[in-house]
Amino acid sequence: MLKLAVIGCGRIAQKKHTEAIIKNSDIIENVAVCDLKEERAEQFAGKVENSGLNKPEIYTDYSKLLKRTDIDAVAIATESGNHYEITMEAMQNNKHVLVEKPMALSTKHMNEMIEFAKRKNLKLGVCFQNRFNPPIQELRKKITTNSFGRILHGQASIRWNRNEEYYKQAKWRGTWEYDGGTLMNQCTHNIDLLLWNMGSEIDEIYGVIKNFTHPYIEAEDFGGAIIKFKNGSVGIIEGSANIYPKNLEETLSIFGEKGTVVIGGLAVNKIKHWRFEGEDGHPFQNLPDPDTVYGSGHIPLYRDFYQSIEEDREPFINGDEGKKAVEAVLGIYNSALLDRPVKFPIDFSTIEMKGDIKSI
Repeated sequence: MLKLAVIGCGRIAQKKHTEAIIKNSDIIENVAVCDLKEERAEQFAGKVENSGLNKPEIYTDYSKLLKRTDIDAVAIATESGNHYEITMEAMQNNKHVLVEKPMALSTKHMNEMIEFAKRKNLKLGVCFQNRFNPPIQELRKKITTNSFGRILHGQASIRWNRNEEYYKQAKWRGTWEYDGGTLMNQCTHNIDLLLWNMGSEIDEIYGVIKNFTHPYIEAEDFGGAIIKFKNGSVGIIEGSANIYPKNLEETLSIFGEKGTVVIGGLAVNKIKHWRFEGEDGHPFQNLPDPDTVYGSGHIPLYRDFYQSIEEDREPFINGDEGKKAVEAVLGIYNSALLDRPVKFPIDFSTIEMKGDIKSI
């Protein structure tokens, strides 16, 4: 039984980490929870207890929690800007870490997290749970069996709505120091899926960011990009928090010489088009939408994280995989700052969202 603590009991933790813990209670015991607001930690612990499990112990200071020697691993679901600091302290206390996306807000920090985990022989997993969506797994089978032939281009479209009420729920939202904008917060899941399935490293990226309707936040509410991959294929990213009057869709499209797949729905959970030779359609076209845009992938994500510790292997989405989407977003920000395409690899060590990018 893996003894797990959760640090950060806000929106995503309340909605999805509790669900994953309860559904995996045969292998994971949630022994402690921590939040600066004690009432949120109590609410989280109450959900766990109400499911018939033991109530986790409550903390408001994660440093005290991390001193416990009976805790094997921590799940970190705080604001993005604190992921690095908490992850490093957790690993210094010999805890495996499952961290929400984005794993950090700079390449320097992400590299330090990855290198430290390897040095300490600890597992570092990242919550890109949509990779576990059944339609995405079906797409992945077609990618790995070369059913598309040559992949020509792909597109990630995130057409959502985030209003003033959403941003006012927490002061860190929309800030460069702790969050970033729509691309970094709302869009990294789909950007991750695009990069994973295009099967090539980025060669060049050209990005545009705008703040159209959210003057009360520092960062962008719209971002777009064209990506040239090293294998010659092209990627397109469109991310918006301005869609009227509510979330419209999150869609991943992959187009090849011998195949076309479009996966959409509320959380890239429903096949809209599936066309290969001898195949025109797929049973997953009829899957219902999940209850939220977060989908249900945290459940298999947690199970895989447990298994990676038991089997002493890398998590399905480890730090090396987790940093790719963040670097793409940083590349878009860098391109927007310079107003020109930028070549990869970029020396990200000279770029910080709370510094250079803030001047856009």
